[in-house]
Amino acid sequence: MQRPRERTIDLTSDTVTRPSPGMYEAMVTAELGDEQKGTDPTVNALCDRVAELLGKEAAVFLPSGVMCNTIAILVQCRPGEEVLTSSCAHLLTMECAAPSAIAGVTVRGIEASGGIFSADDILRTIPWTRKRNVPNPTLISIENTCNRGGGSVWPMGHIWEIRQIAVDRGIAMHMDGARLLNASVASGVLPSEYSAPFDTVWIDLSKGLGCPVGAVLAGSSALIENAWVWKHRLGGAMRQAGVLAAAGLYALVHNIERLEEDHKNARKLAAGLGRLNGVRSKWGEPETNIVFLDVSGTAIPAAAIGERLLASGIHIGVESEFELRAITHLDVSEADIDTAVLGFEEVLKR
Repeated sequence: MQRPRERTIDLTSDTVTRPSPGMYEAMVTAELGDEQKGTDPTVNALCDRVAELLGKEAAVFLPSGVMCNTIAILVQCRPGEEVLTSSCAHLLTMECAAPSAIAGVTVRGIEASGGIFSADDILRTIPWTRKRNVPNPTLISIENTCNRGGGSVWPMGHIWEIRQIAVDRGIAMHMDGARLLNASVASGVLPSEYSAPFDTVWIDLSKGLGCPVGAVLAGSSALIENAWVWKHRLGGAMRQAGVLAAAGLYALVHNIERLEEDHKNARKLAAGLGRLNGVRSKWGEPETNIVFLDVSGTAIPAAAIGERLLASGIHIGVESEFELRAITHLDVSEADIDTAVLGFEEVLKR
């Protein structure tokens, strides 16, 4: 007999979080203006705060991370040019081909374990000499942490080696930093240190930071001024957006250090489920807050396991025939992890 639950433990993504009472209060009391005209003081404060955090000259508040990636490409590439990134990068696999549909560029994926490619991988990918009949690579994009790589964290040494090649070849650098602050907390590398080798970088507010919506793209003053043009063109101007920006300011004060709790819970979840017959963590012990589970050893399809877990009040992501994904966040407690492990065990027994 199933036990009734008051709520669902949602492990599908860290985008499912709800604003805390303190964040709601900050949003309700935010000072507002017109962000299109540059007169919303709360939006301006958020942009200044993120630019300082990432060590860049300027920043722009945008509705989504997809728009951040797209605009970063638009301000640094021309139609017909090429962007290099991991073959499992969100930019390539999960953004409806926005780079090609909107920016007119091609995106080449580099095969690499955990989504982390090396300088040698770049050298093997780009042409030694400029060819008229080959797309010109003008941007290298790195996703940190790499979602499909199990929340993998980029080593700074790798990044600087790639940066040197980029400088030598006249190629710009972009970081998809949706979970950059997770990488920073896990590695001890400051966000500004991670951002230093990149021409553009952004952070997501609606993932680990727990905001309802939004992302912030940072770079040089010239690039961000051009980004504003594309923000208007793409319909991203939001008027009294201080209501949303206030959530971001609150999160930057209250929700960065606590990301380690999510990482700890992810490790506990992976360890607990890894003790069950037929279940293993695809990427070993999680570095951050993402756990991919290989359930092929159970001979039960992932979709079936997902349905049974949901009936027990546990929501988990189904990625493929025998792969599940769980992401920990501020609305999942350590006690929830214990409950999820027990629920998973019961489902497999049934």
